[in-house]
Amino acid sequence: MTTSVFIDGAEGTTGLEIRDRLAGRSEFSVLALEGDARKDITARRQAINDCDIAILCLPDDAARESVALIENDTTRVIDASSAHRVAEGWTYGFPELVGREAIADARFVSNPGCYPTGFLALVAPLVRMGHLPADWPYTVNAVSGYSGGGKALIARFEAEGAPAFRAYGYDMAHKHRAEMKLHAGLVHEVIFAPSVVPAYRGMVVEVPLHLGAMAGGPTADTLRAALREFYTGSPMVSVAEGPAPAELLLERDAPPSDRMELFVFGNEGGWHARLVARLDNLGKGASGAAVQSLNLMCGLPEEAGLSLTA
Repeated sequence: MTTSVFIDGAEGTTGLEIRDRLAGRSEFSVLALEGDARKDITARRQAINDCDIAILCLPDDAARESVALIENDTTRVIDASSAHRVAEGWTYGFPELVGREAIADARFVSNPGCYPTGFLALVAPLVRMGHLPADWPYTVNAVSGYSGGGKALIARFEAEGAPAFRAYGYDMAHKHRAEMKLHAGLVHEVIFAPSVVPAYRGMVVEVPLHLGAMAGGPTADTLRAALREFYTGSPMVSVAEGPAPAELLLERDAPPSDRMELFVFGNEGGWHARLVARLDNLGKGASGAAVQSLNLMCGLPEEAGLSLTA
């Protein structure tokens, strides 16, 4: 049986990447409006009500508008915007954290943000398992390729005289903070320090920890072992073993990847640790995550159509 998929916003970065991942897959028939029809409310209403699953690759307000166009009780939705990530009635599209069955059974799925994907992959399991405190004042330092900023930022970084580094979020009000707090089960919002470098894709998310100041005395080895146990069998998420690498790199022209690598670095005395996630902001951080949820919602292997090579 073929599932009809309408990509609303198929010409944006995320939409194009999703189309690439679905290309040639006989399980799906993909509909994407072209030209002026992309902004025609009548065409969008018909498409979203005729499809089995709609994937929204839109700004937040436009995503809310698309959901409001649904006039039936059958169309299912994967929203790649941030409009519904902390909204009631929406299932958070992180199968490794919320459970694959929850995604498979959901009608409305909200795709995680790219930065929160790295943070939550590291912190949420450790808080849930009791290895890290929920009331700790966590900080997140992160760097991303410029493709995550949309067409305007892509043009800025690909123009002559492009910046070598862009830091932002200094108003302490970045919309990812609420998502991180809620889905990690935290008491306090995090201090979030995002930045952008001149690589098209790729992301490193880091959570530094002063383990010696925490009750219970967690160690880097304990945290690493817990994460390895939590992600056992995951085709997308791996936890690095063996000697810690001397450096982590983002390549300027890295190929697409839907994997995420987790690292736990600790000093010799065990007092300090750095939890690090490396992922493709357009892969597991966006389009790959949407396709993973789509697969589960259709009863297919979650890794189908995804790029999982090292």
